[in-house]
Amino acid sequence: MDSPSFWAHWAWAGATALIGFVFAGLLLAQYFERKKPHQLSWFIGFLLYATAAAMEAYSEYTGTWDHTVYRIYIVIAAALVGFLGLGSVYLATRRKMWGHLFLIYILIIMSLFFYGTFNTELITKDLVAGITVSGKPLGPSGTFPRLYSMFLTIPGSLLLLGISALSIFRFMGKKEYAYRVQANILIIIGTIVIAGVGSMARAGRAEGLYPAEMVGAALLLWGFLKAGTLKKGALVIREKRLAQ
Repeated sequence: MDSPSFWAHWAWAGATALIGFVFAGLLLAQYFERKKPHQLSWFIGFLLYATAAAMEAYSEYTGTWDHTVYRIYIVIAAALVGFLGLGSVYLATRRKMWGHLFLIYILIIMSLFFYGTFNTELITKDLVAGITVSGKPLGPSGTFPRLYSMFLTIPGSLLLLGISALSIFRFMGKKEYAYRVQANILIIIGTIVIAGVGSMARAGRAEGLYPAEMVGAALLLWGFLKAGTLKKGALVIREKRLAQ
């Protein structure tokens, strides 16, 4: 079996989908326990991630892309990055208004993107099973409606990376919050892995995309669960003060 066929096998994407749904369940359980908006945002992001991976697996297994499935897939594959970034906004800011505003932005862009994908004739010759399909069936890069993707992926990725970097700087040297530093390092690495292989796939170099998506998702989830809340560090500080 040649390398591209091996890496494009539906089992990779299927495994990613299965793991993604488990991850989404863990985040949802965490949300029900603490009722924090960042946990709900990350749950939605991972739910979309798992659903997109399931659609990839289905296309690889059947050897074709159903037009309706593709139209949904291409939107949620971009939107999931926005929701992961939204979770970071909610976690990092005291004023939830900023998160609410970004949520409204995401929903508006998603609506426009859905409208565009369902009212655009797909380029059938580019709508083939394979991990390099990306947004090609919608038209050239930078054209309507394909351009809406970058209005979700770019701000979502920048928020994930930027807020994680700021958190590392903020908590560096504070032993009580070492877990937050570790969590944000994992989030940064996971984001870079997913963004990197995604960019390579869009450029036509798709080797290792599905396994890398699985590894990147695992790193993100590990970081999200580890980040949790500032309460853990605050409790450690309080216990030390009481012990003095």
